[in-house]
Amino acid sequence: MKGKLIALALAAASTAALAANSMPQAVPLSQQVPTARDIPYPGGTILLDVDASDTARGLFRVTETIPLAPNTRRITLLYPQWLPGNHAPTGPITQLVDLQFEANGQKLQWKRDPVELWAFHVELPAGASSVTARFIHTAPLQDSEGRVTMTPDMLNLQWEKMSLYPAGHYVRQIRVRPSLLLPRGWSAATALDGREGQGERLSWAETSYETLVDSPLFAGRHFRKWDLGQGVALNLFADGAEGLAAKDEHIAAYRALVDEALLAFGAKHFDHYDVLLGATDKLGGIGLEHHRSSENTLDSDAFTEWDKNESDRDLVPHEFSHSWSGKYRRPARLWTPDYRQPMQGDLLWAYEGQDEFWGLVLAARSGLQSKDMVLGQLASIAGKYSEQAGRRWRSIEDTGFDPALGYRKPKPWPSLARGTDYYSEGALFWLEADQLIRQGTGGRKSIDDFARAFFGMNPGDWGQLTFEQADVEATLNAVYPHDWKSFIDTRLNQPDQPAPLGGIEAGGYRLIWKDQPNSYDKARMAAGKNLSLVHSLGLVLDKDGKVGSVQWDSPAFNAGIVNGTQVVAVGGLTYSADTIKQAIQLARQGGGIELLLKRGDRYRTIRIDYRGGLRWPWLERTAAGKAPAGLDLLLAPKRPLPKAKTKAKAK
Repeated sequence: MKGKLIALALAAASTAALAANSMPQAVPLSQQVPTARDIPYPGGTILLDVDASDTARGLFRVTETIPLAPNTRRITLLYPQWLPGNHAPTGPITQLVDLQFEANGQKLQWKRDPVELWAFHVELPAGASSVTARFIHTAPLQDSEGRVTMTPDMLNLQWEKMSLYPAGHYVRQIRVRPSLLLPRGWSAATALDGREGQGERLSWAETSYETLVDSPLFAGRHFRKWDLGQGVALNLFADGAEGLAAKDEHIAAYRALVDEALLAFGAKHFDHYDVLLGATDKLGGIGLEHHRSSENTLDSDAFTEWDKNESDRDLVPHEFSHSWSGKYRRPARLWTPDYRQPMQGDLLWAYEGQDEFWGLVLAARSGLQSKDMVLGQLASIAGKYSEQAGRRWRSIEDTGFDPALGYRKPKPWPSLARGTDYYSEGALFWLEADQLIRQGTGGRKSIDDFARAFFGMNPGDWGQLTFEQADVEATLNAVYPHDWKSFIDTRLNQPDQPAPLGGIEAGGYRLIWKDQPNSYDKARMAAGKNLSLVHSLGLVLDKDGKVGSVQWDSPAFNAGIVNGTQVVAVGGLTYSADTIKQAIQLARQGGGIELLLKRGDRYRTIRIDYRGGLRWPWLERTAAGKAPAGLDLLLAPKRPLPKAKTKAKAK
């Protein structure tokens, strides 16, 4: 009884103390940024000038003059936050420094919005006709700071990172005239129209802010340009003059890409198109789509060592295809009126996944990649998803939100977490759709018929035509009546589905495993200077034996190996790629694999009882006879090919 009384007394005291605690109420969020409306910005044309001549320090110095409507006393200016093609709030606001505003010759005070940190509120003096913003965009000088966009020999200017825009208007309703100062002797390429000036001082015609943001620029001291036909140009920049040494047959493959794309999609949605390509080991890597151009980088020896670099050459086909898939036809909630409204990525399988598919198909059809290389890449994708643990809990639809959750952020267990899998598993979905159409129509139709119907309307229109999932289903049904709604729901919107191998198998191939890597995996390991043992021990090792990633629930995982661990020795011998591969093969007979591991300042020896041998994915043809199977037909060129020359018979 005494104990009960004590407990009641303590409870009463606790309640009294709780009642006496401070209990604040939430302060309502301030909403000071006006919502975008589809009306013209009333002030007039913005003048945007960028001084990009300081390549030694990696600085872009910006002067932006924003005209004002009469009697304007306050303006809110936005730094682009949600960036097209990134599908994420990646605008590098921390690289904007030394921001100052002035009007009527006097310096103005500004305040950052406390909720929307990409917004700046500027109070204006009476009678101000314009406000001038000056700031510096500090380009990263090394990879640890972000993507390097300026080197002593080359730069990649993205206008959204060099500008502010007035809030309250659709960006297509804001007019701007850009100009640029480059280092002496440099050349520049962009899809912008109305170029004026010579040498280092350039300007372009007035355009919308939307078009400006969609028209990046490459510049450098080493430059060549080729006409690829159909209004498409290849603009090549390189670290040195030797990087420009493209041969006629290399350019012919890019010309074939243009022809194959137009045959597949049926209409052009650009008046002209500029492929911006850097052959560089110094500028940060990029592959980014735009309506009338694309930003691409390949290794500095992309043309001088053509055969060695084949595995990367689906990049330009991928980005070029985006002019149709993603830029013209865009998921409705990935189109936004400005760069403040969040983007919603639930249909990225129909944007990036479809484009990944077409990038591979057009790479094969044009000859930029061999059929064997493309089959190797498809095998690599299929192998990944046949064993990926994350597929059991997370759908492809849900991976479409990954950019917004953490744009390309490294993860400790990516095979369980999943990432931007809407790209490559999305490509396997479209491969299966192609094979369903071929089989259902007796070979009379294919995914090309869908592409022409979905992308091929309104030639010359380079606006945006948005779509929903129902529009995809309707177009597929018009090509071949089928329960596409259930097919999409099962394959893409539901987790824990079987391995996505239907298109490969219907196309006359199957996934198999060999103890040697296919041509694609071999090339990627050589380029990355690593050894992928994902499908055997379940890890990837760099040239020194350091673990870069571990497959969830693999032998390596179950042995407690984690990222950052270093394999010091294998079976008592110093680590090398050959040593560990030999040990894996010998373990097929029993005895396991002994590894000496180092993590931090700790060493330990483990034995992994794995007997499956070396395993890399391959596609093996299963179709009977020599006639092309469905997958063969998909990858075959559509343009007329010159007839092979026959040797004259000996007399």
